[in-house]
Amino acid sequence: MPPFIPEPIDEYAKSHSSPEDALLAELTRETWASTKLPQMQTGHVEGSLLRLLVQSIGARLVVEIGTFTGYSSLSMAAGLPEGGKIVTCDVDPEATAIAKRYWSRSTHGHKIELRLGPALETVKMIVDPVDFVFIDADKENYVPYWEAMVPKVRQGGFIVVDNVLWQGRVLNPEDKSDRAIDALNKVVRHDARVEAVLLTVRDGVTVARKR
Repeated sequence: MPPFIPEPIDEYAKSHSSPEDALLAELTRETWASTKLPQMQTGHVEGSLLRLLVQSIGARLVVEIGTFTGYSSLSMAAGLPEGGKIVTCDVDPEATAIAKRYWSRSTHGHKIELRLGPALETVKMIVDPVDFVFIDADKENYVPYWEAMVPKVRQGGFIVVDNVLWQGRVLNPEDKSDRAIDALNKVVRHDARVEAVLLTVRDGVTVARKR
């Protein structure tokens, strides 16, 4: 799979952002060494963006759909105050086992609660107003994830969705994932409940604010 953006540009962006936490850098190395699809990891620039967004709105309850090896969870946890919590949903016990090892070594790891199982079932159990949502899981369920979470987000809360450019395949959707992401982008564009911007960060990141 080709890089999301040219490598020199990616490296320039990283080198002109605040330094990556050493534990996150170690997690990146292990993810690339030991998983089949390491490019699924959020990475330094997008992880930093998530942390800043979580911190900027004073979030206390974050819901993450798609954990993988835990980079984004740990990034967002660093933006939460003490007493804040991330509920992160995934179905992969192997990738999340890596995540749990790194969370256990972090001063922010106690803020993260992993729930293994289908996310659409998990989020039905969340009743408190949610401050921040990050969606980065199976693409064919992007619209159902969106529709499940927007009503649970408080006014002024954020919904962030990853991979919304899908390496440009949204321009000419062919397979199910292509069409699902393009469908989600159209839903967001016309959803009167939010105001949104699609950013050309990494593989495309939508940031939406609940009205």
